[in-house]
Amino acid sequence: KELQELPPKELIEFCIALAKYKKDNKEYLGYLLFESHNKTLFITEVKAAMDEHFLELQNQPNLYYVKKGLRKQLRLLTKYSKYVNDKTLTAELLIYFCKKLKQSGIPFHKNKLIVNMYALQLKRINALIASFHEDLQQDYQGDLEAING
Repeated sequence: KELQELPPKELIEFCIALAKYKKDNKEYLGYLLFESHNKTLFITEVKAAMDEHFLELQNQPNLYYVKKGLRKQLRLLTKYSKYVNDKTLTAELLIYFCKKLKQSGIPFHKNKLIVNMYALQLKRINALIASFHEDLQQDYQGDLEAING
């Protein structure tokens, strides 16, 4: 309520002050200003960045570093999902992540932690799909079966 009472100039100063002190605030403000109007383009850019990241991970022989890279990628996905604030787009990103992991050729089945990480993402996808409308559930269920099978 207090923010609604402030004059626009003072509100702008508060936004700038918030953006100064934390990298996440800067990134979120950048998203709101420049990318929030076109979410599909933003998701496409996130997927392209994910593709590059998986190319780097494919060449990594040590599964310990692969696991660290995958965790980093999931942290970024979680952050971008919060920015977009749309469950369908979050499910789309998670499904894309799981598809890329399966297609990457990374022998993730040899590492129990990566297998558990993958299973947790499938669980998150199932929970998201369960909250969708019936028509959307059917659409995403097909994608989920493709990465499960």
